[in-house]
Amino acid sequence: MTDYKMHLLVCGGTGCKAADSDEIRNSLKYWIEQTGMEDDAQVVFTGCFGFCEKGPIVKVLPGNTFYVGVQPGDAEEIVKEHLVKGRPVQRLLYTDPVTKEEISDSKGMEFYKKQMRIALRNCGFINPENIEEYISRDGYMALGKCLTELSPQEVISEIKESGLRGRGGGGFPTGLKWEITNKSEADQKYVVCNADEGDPGAFMDRSILEGDPHSIIEAMAICGYCIGADKGLVYIRAEYPLAIERLKIALNQAREYGLLGEDILGTGFNFDISIRLGAGAFVCGEETALIHSMEGLRGEPTFKPPFPSVSGYLGKPTNVNNVETFANVPVIINKGANWFNKIGTEKSKGTKVFALAGKINNIGLIEVPMGTTLREVIYDIGGGIKDGKEFKSVQTGGPSGGCLTKDFLDTPIDYDNLIAAGSMMGSGGMIVMDEDDCMVSIAKFYLEFTLEESCGKCSPCRIGNKRLHEMLDKITKGEGEEKDIERLKMLSHVIKDTSLCGLGQSSPNPVLSTIANFEDEYLAHVNEKKCPSGQCKDLLKYEVVEDLCTGCTLCFRNCPVGAITGERRQPHYIDQSICIKCGVCYWKCKFNAIKLS
Repeated sequence: MTDYKMHLLVCGGTGCKAADSDEIRNSLKYWIEQTGMEDDAQVVFTGCFGFCEKGPIVKVLPGNTFYVGVQPGDAEEIVKEHLVKGRPVQRLLYTDPVTKEEISDSKGMEFYKKQMRIALRNCGFINPENIEEYISRDGYMALGKCLTELSPQEVISEIKESGLRGRGGGGFPTGLKWEITNKSEADQKYVVCNADEGDPGAFMDRSILEGDPHSIIEAMAICGYCIGADKGLVYIRAEYPLAIERLKIALNQAREYGLLGEDILGTGFNFDISIRLGAGAFVCGEETALIHSMEGLRGEPTFKPPFPSVSGYLGKPTNVNNVETFANVPVIINKGANWFNKIGTEKSKGTKVFALAGKINNIGLIEVPMGTTLREVIYDIGGGIKDGKEFKSVQTGGPSGGCLTKDFLDTPIDYDNLIAAGSMMGSGGMIVMDEDDCMVSIAKFYLEFTLEESCGKCSPCRIGNKRLHEMLDKITKGEGEEKDIERLKMLSHVIKDTSLCGLGQSSPNPVLSTIANFEDEYLAHVNEKKCPSGQCKDLLKYEVVEDLCTGCTLCFRNCPVGAITGERRQPHYIDQSICIKCGVCYWKCKFNAIKLS
Protein backbone atom coordinates (compact mmCIF):
# COMPACT_ATOMS: atom_id res chain seq x y z
CA MET A 1 0.00 0.00 0.00
CA THR A 2 1.36 3.41 -0.99
CA ASP A 3 2.11 5.74 1.92
CA TYR A 4 0.95 9.04 0.47
CA LYS A 5 2.34 12.30 1.84
CA MET A 6 -0.60 14.39 0.68
CA HIS A 7 -4.31 13.79 0.22
CA LEU A 8 -6.67 15.91 -1.83
CA LEU A 9 -10.25 15.46 -0.65
CA VAL A 10 -12.77 16.36 -3.34
CA CYS A 11 -16.43 16.80 -2.40
CA GLY A 12 -18.44 14.04 -4.04
CA GLY A 13 -21.87 14.99 -2.73
CA THR A 14 -24.76 15.50 -5.14
CA GLY A 15 -24.45 19.30 -5.15
CA CYS A 16 -20.74 19.39 -5.97
CA LYS A 17 -21.04 16.55 -8.48
CA ALA A 18 -23.63 18.66 -10.28
CA ALA A 19 -21.00 21.41 -10.39
CA ASP A 20 -18.36 19.23 -12.10
CA SER A 21 -16.52 17.76 -9.11
CA ASP A 22 -16.04 14.55 -11.14
CA GLU A 23 -14.10 16.57 -13.69
CA ILE A 24 -12.18 18.34 -10.92
CA ARG A 25 -11.10 14.97 -9.50
CA ASN A 26 -10.03 13.72 -12.92
CA SER A 27 -8.12 16.93 -13.63
CA LEU A 28 -6.30 16.74 -10.31
CA LYS A 29 -5.31 13.14 -11.03
CA TYR A 30 -4.11 14.11 -14.50
CA TRP A 31 -1.86 16.92 -13.27
CA ILE A 32 -0.52 14.82 -10.41
CA GLU A 33 0.56 12.25 -12.99
CA GLN A 34 1.97 14.98 -15.27
CA THR A 35 4.13 16.30 -12.45
CA GLY A 36 5.28 12.83 -11.40
CA MET A 37 3.66 13.02 -7.95
CA GLU A 38 1.41 9.97 -8.18
CA ASP A 39 3.41 8.22 -5.43
CA ASP A 40 3.18 11.26 -3.14
CA ALA A 41 -0.37 12.57 -3.57
CA GLN A 42 -3.74 10.82 -3.60
CA VAL A 43 -7.06 12.23 -4.77
CA VAL A 44 -10.00 11.03 -2.65
CA PHE A 45 -13.69 11.46 -3.45
CA THR A 46 -15.56 12.15 -0.19
CA GLY A 47 -19.06 12.95 0.94
CA CYS A 48 -20.48 16.43 1.51
CA PHE A 49 -18.35 18.93 3.48
CA GLY A 50 -21.52 20.81 4.38
CA PHE A 51 -20.52 24.26 3.12
CA CYS A 52 -22.66 23.92 -0.02
CA GLU A 53 -22.73 27.67 -0.69
CA LYS A 54 -19.00 27.55 -1.50
CA GLY A 55 -18.82 24.32 -3.49
CA PRO A 56 -17.20 22.63 -5.25
CA ILE A 57 -14.74 22.18 -2.38
CA VAL A 58 -11.27 20.63 -2.33
CA LYS A 59 -9.40 20.10 0.93
CA VAL A 60 -5.65 19.40 0.96
CA LEU A 61 -4.04 17.40 3.79
CA PRO A 62 -1.82 17.89 5.69
CA GLY A 63 -2.49 21.51 6.50
CA ASN A 64 -6.27 21.28 6.17
CA THR A 65 -6.20 23.85 3.35
CA PHE A 66 -9.78 24.51 2.28
CA TYR A 67 -10.35 25.59 -1.32
CA VAL A 68 -13.80 26.90 -2.32
CA GLY A 69 -15.54 27.45 -5.65
CA VAL A 70 -13.01 25.20 -7.38
CA GLN A 71 -13.34 24.66 -11.13
CA PRO A 72 -11.74 21.93 -13.28
CA GLY A 73 -9.38 24.52 -14.74
CA ASP A 74 -7.97 25.22 -11.26
CA ALA A 75 -6.52 21.72 -10.92
CA GLU A 76 -3.23 22.53 -12.64
CA GLU A 77 -2.54 25.49 -10.39
CA ILE A 78 -3.45 23.57 -7.22
CA VAL A 79 -1.02 20.78 -8.14
CA LYS A 80 1.86 22.93 -9.42
CA GLU A 81 1.63 25.63 -6.75
CA HIS A 82 0.41 23.83 -3.64
CA LEU A 83 1.64 20.28 -4.09
CA VAL A 84 4.88 20.95 -5.92
CA LYS A 85 5.94 24.34 -4.50
CA GLY A 86 4.09 24.23 -1.17
CA ARG A 87 2.33 27.54 -1.79
CA PRO A 88 -1.45 27.65 -1.23
CA VAL A 89 -3.48 29.11 -4.09
CA GLN A 90 -4.64 32.34 -2.44
CA ARG A 91 -7.45 33.14 -4.87
CA LEU A 92 -9.23 29.86 -4.03
CA LEU A 93 -9.17 30.36 -0.27
CA TYR A 94 -12.32 31.30 1.64
CA THR A 95 -12.66 35.04 2.33
CA ASP A 96 -14.49 36.02 5.49
CA PRO A 97 -17.32 38.37 4.39
CA VAL A 98 -16.93 40.54 7.50
CA THR A 99 -13.18 40.74 8.13
CA LYS A 100 -12.25 40.19 4.45
CA GLU A 101 -9.52 37.88 5.76
CA GLU A 102 -8.46 34.91 3.64
CA ILE A 103 -8.83 31.75 5.71
CA SER A 104 -7.04 28.59 4.65
CA ASP A 105 -8.07 26.25 7.48
CA SER A 106 -11.75 25.34 7.79
CA LYS A 107 -11.39 25.38 11.59
CA GLY A 108 -11.02 29.15 11.37
CA MET A 109 -14.30 29.64 9.51
CA GLU A 110 -17.35 30.91 11.38
CA PHE A 111 -19.42 28.35 9.47
CA TYR A 112 -17.69 25.48 11.30
CA LYS A 113 -16.72 26.99 14.67
CA LYS A 114 -19.97 26.27 16.51
CA GLN A 115 -20.68 22.98 14.83
CA MET A 116 -20.21 19.57 16.44
CA ARG A 117 -20.26 16.69 13.99
CA ILE A 118 -21.50 13.35 15.31
CA ALA A 119 -23.95 12.11 12.68
CA LEU A 120 -21.82 13.84 10.02
CA ARG A 121 -18.50 12.80 11.59
CA ASN A 122 -17.18 11.00 8.50
CA CYS A 123 -18.80 13.07 5.74
CA GLY A 124 -16.07 14.93 3.92
CA PHE A 125 -13.31 12.89 5.59
CA ILE A 126 -13.47 9.44 4.01
CA ASN A 127 -14.14 7.83 0.67
CA PRO A 128 -17.66 6.43 1.20
CA GLU A 129 -16.97 3.69 -1.33
CA ASN A 130 -14.01 2.30 0.63
CA ILE A 131 -14.89 0.21 3.70
CA GLU A 132 -11.29 0.31 4.92
CA GLU A 133 -11.45 4.08 5.34
CA TYR A 134 -14.57 3.68 7.47
CA ILE A 135 -12.89 0.97 9.54
CA SER A 136 -9.86 3.23 10.04
CA ARG A 137 -12.14 5.72 11.82
CA ASP A 138 -13.46 3.18 14.37
CA GLY A 139 -15.94 1.72 11.89
CA TYR A 140 -17.66 -1.50 12.98
CA MET A 141 -15.97 -1.36 16.40
CA ALA A 142 -19.35 -0.67 17.98
CA LEU A 143 -20.89 -3.70 16.27
CA GLY A 144 -18.00 -5.87 17.41
CA LYS A 145 -18.35 -4.59 20.97
CA CYS A 146 -22.08 -5.29 21.03
CA LEU A 147 -21.76 -8.80 19.63
CA THR A 148 -18.86 -9.88 21.85
CA GLU A 149 -19.20 -7.91 25.09
CA LEU A 150 -22.79 -6.77 25.58
CA SER A 151 -26.16 -8.44 25.75
CA PRO A 152 -29.06 -7.01 23.72
CA GLN A 153 -30.58 -5.56 26.88
CA GLU A 154 -27.29 -3.92 27.86
CA VAL A 155 -27.07 -2.23 24.45
CA ILE A 156 -30.68 -1.06 24.71
CA SER A 157 -29.99 0.32 28.18
CA GLU A 158 -27.02 2.26 26.80
CA ILE A 159 -29.17 3.78 24.04
CA LYS A 160 -31.88 4.65 26.57
CA GLU A 161 -29.35 6.19 28.94
CA SER A 162 -27.91 8.31 26.12
CA GLY A 163 -31.22 10.12 25.70
CA LEU A 164 -31.16 9.72 21.91
CA ARG A 165 -34.52 10.65 20.39
CA GLY A 166 -35.74 10.00 16.87
CA ARG A 167 -34.37 12.55 14.44
CA GLY A 168 -37.09 12.00 11.85
CA GLY A 169 -39.47 14.50 13.40
CA GLY A 170 -41.40 12.64 16.09
CA GLY A 171 -38.64 12.73 18.69
CA PHE A 172 -39.65 9.39 20.24
CA PRO A 173 -36.97 7.92 22.59
CA THR A 174 -34.91 5.53 20.45
CA GLY A 175 -33.94 3.13 23.22
CA LEU A 176 -37.55 2.79 24.32
CA LYS A 177 -38.64 1.94 20.78
CA TRP A 178 -35.92 -0.72 20.57
CA GLU A 179 -37.02 -2.12 23.94
CA ILE A 180 -40.66 -2.39 22.90
CA THR A 181 -39.68 -4.19 19.69
CA ASN A 182 -37.35 -6.45 21.65
CA LYS A 183 -40.18 -7.54 23.95
CA SER A 184 -42.61 -8.25 21.09
CA GLU A 185 -42.83 -12.01 20.54
CA ALA A 186 -42.62 -13.20 16.92
CA ASP A 187 -40.86 -15.71 14.69
CA GLN A 188 -39.56 -12.87 12.50
CA LYS A 189 -38.66 -9.24 13.15
CA TYR A 190 -37.39 -6.42 10.95
CA VAL A 191 -35.19 -3.34 11.18
CA VAL A 192 -36.22 -0.54 8.81
CA CYS A 193 -34.22 2.56 7.98
CA ASN A 194 -36.43 5.41 6.86
CA ALA A 195 -34.49 7.27 4.16
CA ASP A 196 -37.57 8.80 2.57
CA GLU A 197 -36.60 12.44 2.99
CA GLY A 198 -39.19 14.65 1.35
CA ASP A 199 -39.11 18.08 3.00
CA PRO A 200 -38.48 20.95 0.54
CA GLY A 201 -34.87 22.05 0.92
CA ALA A 202 -33.87 19.10 3.13
CA PHE A 203 -30.93 16.86 2.32
CA MET A 204 -29.63 15.60 5.69
CA ASP A 205 -30.29 11.90 5.27
CA ARG A 206 -29.21 11.90 1.64
CA SER A 207 -25.85 13.42 2.55
CA ILE A 208 -25.21 10.87 5.31
CA LEU A 209 -25.95 7.97 2.98
CA GLU A 210 -23.79 9.52 0.27
CA GLY A 211 -20.91 10.30 2.60
CA ASP A 212 -21.00 7.59 5.27
CA PRO A 213 -23.24 4.63 4.31
CA HIS A 214 -21.39 2.13 6.52
CA SER A 215 -22.44 4.00 9.68
CA ILE A 216 -26.08 3.21 8.83
CA ILE A 217 -25.31 -0.44 8.02
CA GLU A 218 -23.45 -0.84 11.31
CA ALA A 219 -26.24 0.81 13.33
CA MET A 220 -28.94 -1.30 11.67
CA ALA A 221 -27.00 -4.47 12.49
CA ILE A 222 -26.69 -3.33 16.12
CA CYS A 223 -30.43 -2.69 16.21
CA GLY A 224 -31.09 -6.12 14.69
CA TYR A 225 -28.97 -7.73 17.42
CA CYS A 226 -30.92 -5.82 20.11
CA ILE A 227 -34.43 -6.61 18.91
CA GLY A 228 -33.82 -10.14 17.61
CA ALA A 229 -34.09 -9.40 13.89
CA ASP A 230 -32.04 -10.94 11.11
CA LYS A 231 -33.41 -8.81 8.29
CA GLY A 232 -33.07 -5.10 7.60
CA LEU A 233 -34.59 -2.89 4.93
CA VAL A 234 -33.63 0.60 3.79
CA TYR A 235 -36.58 2.46 2.31
CA ILE A 236 -35.14 5.18 0.10
CA ARG A 237 -36.69 7.28 -2.64
CA ALA A 238 -35.54 6.49 -6.16
CA GLU A 239 -34.78 10.22 -6.57
CA TYR A 240 -31.51 9.63 -4.65
CA PRO A 241 -29.47 7.68 -7.24
CA LEU A 242 -26.05 8.54 -5.78
CA ALA A 243 -27.06 7.56 -2.25
CA ILE A 244 -28.51 4.30 -3.57
CA GLU A 245 -25.38 3.52 -5.56
CA ARG A 246 -23.06 4.11 -2.61
CA LEU A 247 -25.32 2.17 -0.26
CA LYS A 248 -25.24 -0.81 -2.62
CA ILE A 249 -21.43 -0.64 -2.77
CA ALA A 250 -21.23 -0.46 1.02
CA LEU A 251 -23.59 -3.42 1.48
CA ASN A 252 -21.52 -5.58 -0.85
CA GLN A 253 -18.30 -4.59 0.90
CA ALA A 254 -19.78 -5.31 4.34
CA ARG A 255 -20.78 -8.79 3.17
CA GLU A 256 -17.30 -9.43 1.74
CA TYR A 257 -15.75 -8.49 5.08
CA GLY A 258 -18.13 -10.71 7.05
CA LEU A 259 -19.91 -7.76 8.65
CA LEU A 260 -23.26 -8.63 7.08
CA GLY A 261 -24.79 -11.99 6.35
CA GLU A 262 -24.44 -15.19 8.34
CA ASP A 263 -22.35 -15.69 11.48
CA ILE A 264 -21.13 -12.09 11.69
CA LEU A 265 -17.67 -11.89 13.27
CA GLY A 266 -17.99 -15.56 14.19
CA THR A 267 -20.61 -14.80 16.84
CA GLY A 268 -23.50 -16.78 15.34
CA PHE A 269 -25.47 -13.58 14.70
CA ASN A 270 -27.10 -13.40 11.26
CA PHE A 271 -28.21 -10.12 9.72
CA ASP A 272 -28.54 -8.80 6.19
CA ILE A 273 -29.99 -5.68 4.58
CA SER A 274 -31.91 -5.11 1.36
CA ILE A 275 -33.05 -1.90 -0.34
CA ARG A 276 -36.63 -0.89 -1.12
CA LEU A 277 -37.15 2.02 -3.51
CA GLY A 278 -39.91 4.54 -2.95
CA ALA A 279 -41.58 6.71 -5.58
CA GLY A 280 -41.01 9.97 -3.70
CA ALA A 281 -44.25 10.37 -1.75
CA PHE A 282 -43.85 12.72 1.22
CA VAL A 283 -46.47 10.83 3.22
CA CYS A 284 -44.27 7.73 3.09
CA GLY A 285 -42.02 9.38 5.62
CA GLU A 286 -44.71 8.36 8.11
CA GLU A 287 -43.76 4.89 9.32
CA THR A 288 -47.02 3.05 8.67
CA ALA A 289 -47.36 4.55 5.17
CA LEU A 290 -43.73 3.61 4.54
CA ILE A 291 -44.36 0.02 5.60
CA HIS A 292 -47.40 -0.27 3.34
CA SER A 293 -45.35 1.04 0.43
CA MET A 294 -42.66 -1.58 1.08
CA GLU A 295 -45.37 -4.24 1.06
CA GLY A 296 -46.41 -3.14 -2.42
CA LEU A 297 -49.54 -1.37 -1.20
CA ARG A 298 -50.66 2.23 -1.54
CA GLY A 299 -48.59 4.44 0.76
CA GLU A 300 -51.26 5.36 3.28
CA PRO A 301 -50.99 5.63 7.07
CA THR A 302 -53.08 3.56 9.46
CA PHE A 303 -54.37 4.14 12.97
CA LYS A 304 -51.97 3.39 15.81
CA PRO A 305 -51.96 1.26 17.93
CA PRO A 306 -50.85 -1.27 16.99
CA PHE A 307 -47.50 0.38 16.49
CA PRO A 308 -44.95 -1.07 14.06
CA SER A 309 -42.92 -2.29 17.04
CA VAL A 310 -45.76 -4.75 17.63
CA SER A 311 -47.17 -5.23 14.13
CA GLY A 312 -45.30 -3.69 11.25
CA TYR A 313 -43.81 -4.99 8.00
CA LEU A 314 -45.76 -8.10 6.91
CA GLY A 315 -47.50 -7.98 10.26
CA LYS A 316 -44.27 -8.63 12.17
CA PRO A 317 -42.60 -6.49 14.87
CA THR A 318 -40.64 -3.80 13.06
CA ASN A 319 -38.30 -1.12 14.37
CA VAL A 320 -38.29 2.02 12.22
CA ASN A 321 -35.68 4.76 12.66
CA ASN A 322 -34.51 7.40 10.22
CA VAL A 323 -31.01 7.76 8.81
CA GLU A 324 -29.76 10.45 11.20
CA THR A 325 -30.99 8.54 14.23
CA PHE A 326 -29.05 5.44 13.17
CA ALA A 327 -25.94 7.53 12.40
CA ASN A 328 -25.63 8.43 16.11
CA VAL A 329 -25.75 4.84 17.38
CA PRO A 330 -22.17 3.63 16.71
CA VAL A 331 -20.73 6.75 18.39
CA ILE A 332 -22.90 6.23 21.47
CA ILE A 333 -21.72 2.63 21.80
CA ASN A 334 -18.05 3.57 21.28
CA LYS A 335 -17.95 6.67 23.49
CA GLY A 336 -20.67 5.77 25.97
CA ALA A 337 -24.09 7.06 26.89
CA ASN A 338 -22.65 9.44 29.49
CA TRP A 339 -20.53 11.16 26.85
CA PHE A 340 -23.52 11.64 24.56
CA ASN A 341 -26.06 12.79 27.15
CA LYS A 342 -23.78 15.58 28.33
CA ILE A 343 -24.33 17.22 24.96
CA GLY A 344 -27.55 19.16 24.40
CA THR A 345 -30.36 20.14 26.74
CA GLU A 346 -32.17 18.38 29.56
CA LYS A 347 -34.74 16.64 27.35
CA SER A 348 -33.00 16.82 23.97
CA LYS A 349 -29.58 15.17 24.00
CA GLY A 350 -26.83 15.19 21.40
CA THR A 351 -26.72 17.20 18.18
CA LYS A 352 -29.08 17.91 15.31
CA VAL A 353 -28.35 18.16 11.61
CA PHE A 354 -30.06 20.98 9.73
CA ALA A 355 -30.27 21.83 6.05
CA LEU A 356 -29.86 25.60 6.19
CA ALA A 357 -31.37 27.26 3.14
CA GLY A 358 -33.24 30.32 1.91
CA LYS A 359 -32.17 33.97 2.16
CA ILE A 360 -29.00 33.15 4.06
CA ASN A 361 -25.38 33.80 3.13
CA ASN A 362 -24.01 30.38 4.08
CA ILE A 363 -26.35 27.78 2.65
CA GLY A 364 -25.37 24.28 3.66
CA LEU A 365 -25.60 21.28 5.90
CA ILE A 366 -24.79 21.93 9.56
CA GLU A 367 -24.75 19.93 12.78
CA VAL A 368 -25.02 21.74 16.11
CA PRO A 369 -25.53 20.70 19.74
CA MET A 370 -29.11 20.81 20.92
CA GLY A 371 -29.60 24.09 22.74
CA THR A 372 -27.80 26.20 20.15
CA THR A 373 -29.96 29.27 19.51
CA LEU A 374 -31.58 30.22 16.23
CA ARG A 375 -29.55 33.44 16.31
CA GLU A 376 -26.28 31.50 16.45
CA VAL A 377 -27.35 29.30 13.55
CA ILE A 378 -28.58 32.15 11.34
CA TYR A 379 -25.99 34.84 12.09
CA ASP A 380 -22.85 33.03 13.27
CA ILE A 381 -22.95 29.82 11.23
CA GLY A 382 -25.24 31.08 8.46
CA GLY A 383 -23.46 34.40 8.06
CA GLY A 384 -26.63 36.48 8.25
CA ILE A 385 -29.15 37.49 5.61
CA LYS A 386 -28.23 37.88 1.95
CA ASP A 387 -27.63 41.34 0.49
CA GLY A 388 -27.87 43.01 3.90
CA LYS A 389 -31.65 42.57 4.01
CA GLU A 390 -33.64 42.39 7.25
CA PHE A 391 -34.37 39.00 8.77
CA LYS A 392 -38.09 38.31 8.76
CA SER A 393 -38.74 34.69 9.62
CA VAL A 394 -37.28 31.20 9.82
CA GLN A 395 -39.25 28.05 9.23
CA THR A 396 -38.09 24.95 11.04
CA GLY A 397 -39.50 21.49 10.49
CA GLY A 398 -40.16 21.69 6.77
CA PRO A 399 -43.67 22.18 5.34
CA SER A 400 -45.18 21.02 8.62
CA GLY A 401 -43.26 23.50 10.75
CA GLY A 402 -43.98 27.03 11.81
CA CYS A 403 -42.56 30.41 10.81
CA LEU A 404 -40.78 32.12 13.71
CA THR A 405 -39.99 35.84 13.95
CA LYS A 406 -37.00 37.73 15.34
CA ASP A 407 -38.63 37.48 18.78
CA PHE A 408 -37.64 33.80 18.80
CA LEU A 409 -34.02 34.20 17.63
CA ASP A 410 -32.66 33.52 21.12
CA THR A 411 -34.71 30.35 21.50
CA PRO A 412 -32.47 27.33 22.20
CA ILE A 413 -33.14 24.70 19.56
CA ASP A 414 -34.63 21.52 20.96
CA TYR A 415 -37.82 19.50 20.55
CA ASP A 416 -39.82 21.15 23.34
CA ASN A 417 -38.75 24.76 22.78
CA LEU A 418 -39.63 24.71 19.09
CA ILE A 419 -43.05 23.20 19.77
CA ALA A 420 -43.69 25.82 22.48
CA ALA A 421 -42.77 28.52 19.96
CA GLY A 422 -45.35 27.23 17.48
CA SER A 423 -43.02 25.27 15.24
CA MET A 424 -41.28 21.89 15.41
CA MET A 425 -37.93 20.20 14.92
CA GLY A 426 -39.11 17.99 12.07
CA SER A 427 -36.40 16.15 10.22
CA GLY A 428 -34.19 19.24 10.10
CA GLY A 429 -35.18 21.62 7.33
CA MET A 430 -34.48 25.27 8.19
CA ILE A 431 -35.49 27.91 5.65
CA VAL A 432 -34.69 31.58 6.29
CA MET A 433 -36.82 34.40 4.90
CA ASP A 434 -36.12 38.12 4.57
CA GLU A 435 -38.11 41.36 4.36
CA ASP A 436 -39.13 40.68 0.75
CA ASP A 437 -41.07 37.51 1.58
CA CYS A 438 -44.84 37.62 1.92
CA MET A 439 -45.87 35.39 4.80
CA VAL A 440 -49.37 34.81 3.43
CA SER A 441 -47.82 33.54 0.20
CA ILE A 442 -45.37 31.41 2.20
CA ALA A 443 -48.25 29.73 4.05
CA LYS A 444 -49.99 29.17 0.72
CA PHE A 445 -46.82 27.69 -0.80
CA TYR A 446 -46.41 25.11 1.96
CA LEU A 447 -50.07 24.25 1.85
CA GLU A 448 -49.78 23.62 -1.89
CA PHE A 449 -47.03 21.13 -1.08
CA THR A 450 -49.05 19.26 1.54
CA LEU A 451 -52.08 19.21 -0.77
CA GLU A 452 -49.96 17.60 -3.46
CA GLU A 453 -48.43 15.10 -1.04
CA SER A 454 -51.52 14.15 0.96
CA CYS A 455 -52.50 10.52 0.42
CA GLY A 456 -56.17 11.53 0.57
CA LYS A 457 -57.17 8.77 2.96
CA CYS A 458 -58.74 10.98 5.63
CA SER A 459 -61.17 13.81 4.89
CA PRO A 460 -59.73 16.40 7.35
CA CYS A 461 -56.45 16.41 5.43
CA ARG A 462 -57.87 15.78 1.95
CA ILE A 463 -60.75 18.27 2.11
CA GLY A 464 -59.78 20.55 4.98
CA ASN A 465 -56.43 21.55 3.52
CA LYS A 466 -58.09 22.19 0.18
CA ARG A 467 -60.45 24.65 1.86
CA LEU A 468 -57.52 26.30 3.68
CA HIS A 469 -55.72 26.73 0.38
CA GLU A 470 -58.80 28.23 -1.27
CA MET A 471 -59.10 30.85 1.48
CA LEU A 472 -55.42 31.73 1.26
CA ASP A 473 -55.70 32.00 -2.51
CA LYS A 474 -58.61 34.44 -2.09
CA ILE A 475 -56.61 36.55 0.33
CA THR A 476 -53.54 36.75 -1.93
CA LYS A 477 -55.79 37.85 -4.81
CA GLY A 478 -57.36 40.63 -2.77
CA GLU A 479 -60.71 38.86 -2.56
CA GLY A 480 -60.56 37.89 1.11
CA GLU A 481 -62.61 39.12 4.03
CA GLU A 482 -61.49 39.73 7.60
CA LYS A 483 -63.65 36.84 8.80
CA ASP A 484 -61.59 34.54 6.54
CA ILE A 485 -58.72 34.89 9.01
CA GLU A 486 -60.88 33.48 11.81
CA ARG A 487 -62.09 30.75 9.49
CA LEU A 488 -58.48 29.83 8.74
CA LYS A 489 -57.73 29.51 12.45
CA MET A 490 -60.83 27.45 13.21
CA LEU A 491 -60.40 25.04 10.32
CA SER A 492 -56.68 24.65 11.04
CA HIS A 493 -57.39 23.49 14.58
CA VAL A 494 -60.02 21.03 13.34
CA ILE A 495 -57.53 19.55 10.85
CA LYS A 496 -54.85 19.26 13.54
CA ASP A 497 -57.23 17.51 15.93
CA THR A 498 -58.85 15.07 13.51
CA SER A 499 -56.33 14.07 10.83
CA LEU A 500 -55.12 10.49 10.73
CA CYS A 501 -51.34 10.94 10.59
CA GLY A 502 -48.58 13.44 11.30
CA LEU A 503 -48.78 14.96 7.83
CA GLY A 504 -52.35 16.11 8.30
CA GLN A 505 -51.98 16.93 11.98
CA SER A 506 -49.09 19.29 11.31
CA SER A 507 -50.08 20.64 7.88
CA PRO A 508 -51.86 23.77 9.26
CA ASN A 509 -48.77 24.84 11.26
CA PRO A 510 -47.54 27.32 8.62
CA VAL A 511 -51.00 28.90 8.51
CA LEU A 512 -51.40 29.18 12.28
CA SER A 513 -47.85 30.43 12.88
CA THR A 514 -47.98 33.08 10.16
CA ILE A 515 -51.33 34.35 11.44
CA ALA A 516 -50.00 34.42 15.01
CA ASN A 517 -46.78 36.22 14.09
CA PHE A 518 -47.77 38.23 11.01
CA GLU A 519 -51.47 38.97 11.36
CA ASP A 520 -50.84 42.55 10.21
CA GLU A 521 -49.86 41.18 6.79
CA TYR A 522 -53.08 39.20 6.56
CA LEU A 523 -55.08 42.31 7.51
CA ALA A 524 -53.26 44.39 4.89
CA HIS A 525 -54.17 41.84 2.22
CA VAL A 526 -57.79 41.74 3.37
CA ASN A 527 -58.58 45.33 4.32
CA GLU A 528 -56.19 47.39 2.19
CA LYS A 529 -55.95 44.93 -0.71
CA LYS A 530 -52.17 45.35 -0.57
CA CYS A 531 -49.25 42.98 -0.19
CA PRO A 532 -46.69 44.79 2.05
CA SER A 533 -43.87 42.71 0.58
CA GLY A 534 -44.95 43.23 -3.02
CA GLN A 535 -45.04 39.51 -3.77
CA CYS A 536 -48.72 38.87 -4.50
CA LYS A 537 -49.10 39.65 -8.19
CA ASP A 538 -52.82 40.26 -8.12
CA LEU A 539 -52.34 43.02 -5.57
CA LEU A 540 -49.53 44.80 -7.41
CA LYS A 541 -50.03 47.91 -9.49
CA TYR A 542 -47.43 49.43 -11.83
CA GLU A 543 -48.01 53.10 -12.63
CA VAL A 544 -46.13 55.78 -14.57
CA VAL A 545 -44.91 58.82 -12.61
CA GLU A 546 -45.64 61.52 -15.18
CA ASP A 547 -43.11 64.03 -13.83
CA LEU A 548 -40.29 61.47 -14.24
CA CYS A 549 -41.34 59.91 -17.53
CA THR A 550 -39.29 61.23 -20.49
CA GLY A 551 -41.22 59.34 -23.14
CA CYS A 552 -38.18 57.29 -24.15
CA THR A 553 -40.53 54.38 -25.11
CA LEU A 554 -38.24 51.79 -23.50
CA CYS A 555 -41.08 50.46 -21.33
CA PHE A 556 -43.47 50.53 -24.30
CA ARG A 557 -41.05 48.51 -26.46
CA ASN A 558 -40.42 45.87 -23.77
CA CYS A 559 -43.97 45.32 -22.49
CA PRO A 560 -44.84 41.74 -23.54
CA VAL A 561 -48.61 42.33 -23.69
CA GLY A 562 -48.87 45.87 -25.08
CA ALA A 563 -50.29 47.34 -21.89
CA ILE A 564 -48.28 50.58 -22.23
CA THR A 565 -49.23 53.39 -24.59
CA GLY A 566 -47.91 56.88 -25.24
CA GLU A 567 -46.12 59.12 -27.72
CA ARG A 568 -42.37 59.64 -27.88
CA ARG A 569 -41.22 62.35 -25.45
CA GLN A 570 -44.63 62.31 -23.76
CA PRO A 571 -45.59 60.59 -20.46
CA HIS A 572 -46.78 57.03 -21.02
CA TYR A 573 -49.77 55.21 -19.53
CA ILE A 574 -50.21 51.63 -18.24
CA ASP A 575 -53.60 50.01 -18.89
CA GLN A 576 -54.29 48.07 -15.66
CA SER A 577 -56.85 45.83 -17.37
CA ILE A 578 -54.15 44.49 -19.70
CA CYS A 579 -51.08 44.58 -17.39
CA ILE A 580 -49.93 41.12 -16.26
CA LYS A 581 -47.75 42.48 -13.43
CA CYS A 582 -44.58 40.98 -14.92
CA GLY A 583 -42.44 43.94 -13.79
CA VAL A 584 -40.48 44.30 -17.05
CA CYS A 585 -41.31 48.00 -17.30
CA TYR A 586 -40.18 48.57 -13.71
CA TRP A 587 -36.80 46.95 -14.29
CA LYS A 588 -36.21 48.43 -17.75
CA CYS A 589 -36.98 52.06 -16.92
CA LYS A 590 -33.77 54.09 -16.55
CA PHE A 591 -35.47 57.10 -14.98
CA ASN A 592 -37.33 55.46 -12.04
CA ALA A 593 -40.55 56.61 -13.69
CA ILE A 594 -42.41 53.36 -12.93
CA LYS A 595 -43.69 53.05 -9.38
CA LEU A 596 -44.94 49.89 -7.74
CA SER A 597 -47.85 50.20 -5.37
